[in-house]
Amino acid sequence: MKHFRQELWFNTPHRRDYLNITPQVEELVAKSGIRNGLCLVNAMHITASVYINDAEPGLLQDYDAWLQRLAPFNASSDVASGGYRHNATGEDNADAHLKRQVMGREVVVAITDGQLDFGPWEQIYYAEFDGRRRKRVLVKIIGE
Repeated sequence: MKHFRQELWFNTPHRRDYLNITPQVEELVAKSGIRNGLCLVNAMHITASVYINDAEPGLLQDYDAWLQRLAPFNASSDVASGGYRHNATGEDNADAHLKRQVMGREVVVAITDGQLDFGPWEQIYYAEFDGRRRKRVLVKIIGE
């Protein structure tokens, strides 16, 4: 069995961003030379996610609005005013940790005949919940 490892780096301009990274992952699958196996793609930061869904702009806006309702940004550590205890550490990103928990850490996609083996409309996304700094995504490919 062969394996291939590479990191993708992102520095998004906004606190929250959603990037379709399918083309970058497809390039790495081709570069790996692996024809049949598995491709793991995971966010290496606790305030970012990797997930699979449709590449439809309205859906991205729906995700963002839904996540903001579930865990609204609030820089305060005053829980009584809607803040988060975690922010007492000097951070202001407690909401980003909670959003990541909902959206998940990684995806695994089968590789068949040298291609990512997706269902209809599936694309790989990097979701950033505490951006404006460099963060990485690990791509690990194993197979034959």
